[in-house]
Amino acid sequence: MESYTFGLIYVGSLIFGSLLTLLLHKDDYSYRAIGASGAVTGVLYSAILLQPDMSLYLFFIPIPIPAYIFGIGYLLYSIYGMKAKNDNIGHTAHFGGAIGGFVITIIKAPYILTENTFMVVLLLIPIVILFGLAKAGKL
Repeated sequence: MESYTFGLIYVGSLIFGSLLTLLLHKDDYSYRAIGASGAVTGVLYSAILLQPDMSLYLFFIPIPIPAYIFGIGYLLYSIYGMKAKNDNIGHTAHFGGAIGGFVITIIKAPYILTENTFMVVLLLIPIVILFGLAKAGKL
């Protein structure tokens, strides 16, 4: 991938996170969100698509966690956070950023669809769950 691709994924994920937040919270005039964590989540999701066998380490946990398990778990936690609405974390922006990273990476590297089909489908599951819950009015 070209060297500008990181910037494209970062900025694109930031925009996706902002747009999803706007879409899901357009009638909630007291909702506020600021930051770039959605962009970071998009970069992480992109990295998982590009390197599906990579591992991540969390502070204070000295064992590797498969990145795809972390990514899926994080998005499922984000769905929970969006439903619970009991903190000041921009869970919607994190989710939108992940969607942005997912979409932009597949557009930039379509070979992933055939080389890593299982990982694409696996990472798509929480996204489908989110839109199913949104359509059912359960968010």
